[in-house]
Amino acid sequence: MSVRILALVGSLRAGSHNRQLAEAAVKLAPEGAEVELYEGLAEIPFYNEDIDVEGSVPAPAARLRAAASAADAFLLFSPEYNGTIPAVLKNAIDWLSRPFGAGAFGGKPVVVAGTAYGQFGGVWAQDEARKAVGIAGGTVLEDVKLSVPGSVVRFAETHPVDDAEVAAQLAEVLNRLHSHVGASEAA
Repeated sequence: MSVRILALVGSLRAGSHNRQLAEAAVKLAPEGAEVELYEGLAEIPFYNEDIDVEGSVPAPAARLRAAASAADAFLLFSPEYNGTIPAVLKNAIDWLSRPFGAGAFGGKPVVVAGTAYGQFGGVWAQDEARKAVGIAGGTVLEDVKLSVPGSVVRFAETHPVDDAEVAAQLAEVLNRLHSHVGASEAA
């Protein structure tokens, strides 16, 4: 049985370097794991408890919850917008945190990674994402991180999968996430 890792990207831009990093993760998935790049975060309405009613949850949010429920683990890619987490990623976390006490993260392992233009690679946003997803019920692997600085220059002409250093680091992140799922299931 293959480990299913759901990748959520906090940037909606077509040429997003974080999306490219997620595409690289799909290609670099270790044997026995499959990374699914989730499409559709732009269609999900902002979380509002008034519309989160059993039987009438908006279809885009229901699709996200179904994909998350089927996942064994999560890999979140977060750029940094004004020093913090992008709204689209926070919104996805909010939808997946509900219903209270039974959200889709449900103790599943989560790794947050990303790239940003600045010299720290978006660590503030990634730290905020870790905090939010941990509160939402995910088991954040605090010691598994990847923050790639200088994305605009570094990936100007190179896709992350073709950057040997980044590809090796991302493969290590994926291996550790995959191993954690295996260890959790064995316990």
